[in-house]
Amino acid sequence: MTSDTRKTQPANLVTRLAPSPAPNLAYLSLGSNIEPERNLPAAVSQLDQFGRVRAVSSVWETPPVGFSDQPNFLNAAVLFETHLSAQALREEAIGTIEAALGRVRTENKNAPRTIDIDIMLFNQDIIQLEGRRIPDPEVLERSFVAIPLAEIAPDYVHPETGQTLKDIASQFDTTSADMARRDDVRLAKYTGQ
Repeated sequence: MTSDTRKTQPANLVTRLAPSPAPNLAYLSLGSNIEPERNLPAAVSQLDQFGRVRAVSSVWETPPVGFSDQPNFLNAAVLFETHLSAQALREEAIGTIEAALGRVRTENKNAPRTIDIDIMLFNQDIIQLEGRRIPDPEVLERSFVAIPLAEIAPDYVHPETGQTLKDIASQFDTTSADMARRDDVRLAKYTGQ
C-alpha cells in the first residue's frame, strides 16, 4: 500500500484565497451651499467608510439652478471605488453621509443644502435607480457636473453617447462668470496638494 505524502488542502481554501469580486467605480457629483467649505471636504472624508476615494476634482463655484434666491454652490466630483452596488451606495453610504452632515430634504428639490451627493456614472452601467437614471442626464447638460468629472476621468467613455468626459466637458465655457474654480477650497488628501 502506498501512502500519499501530499498534504490535502481544506475544501474552503479556494473560497478563502479567491480574489474578491472586482470593485465598482462610482463617479459622484457633490454640491453644497450651506457651509460648503466645511461640508464638501467632510463628505469626501466620510466616503472612506464605504470604499476608497481614488480621485477628486477641483472645487467649482456656480450659481444655483432652479431656485436663484440662495447662495452659490460649491461643486466637485469624486471617483470612488467600492464593493457596494449602486443601490447600496445610494442607500447606505450616501444616505448616511448626507444625514450626518445635516441634509434636510424639502419639497423644493433645488433648495439650499449642506451636501448633495449623486451617482452620475457607475462603471459602464445603464440603470434606473430610485427614480434617477445612470448615467445621469446632467453629465451632458450641466457644466458643474461635466467639468469636474472630466478632471478626474477625462478618458472615461460615456456608455450611451460614446463621448469621452473630456469631449463632453469641452462643450462648456469655464471662462464665463457662471463658473469659477475655487482653489482656496481643497479636498487636499486626495488631490495631491
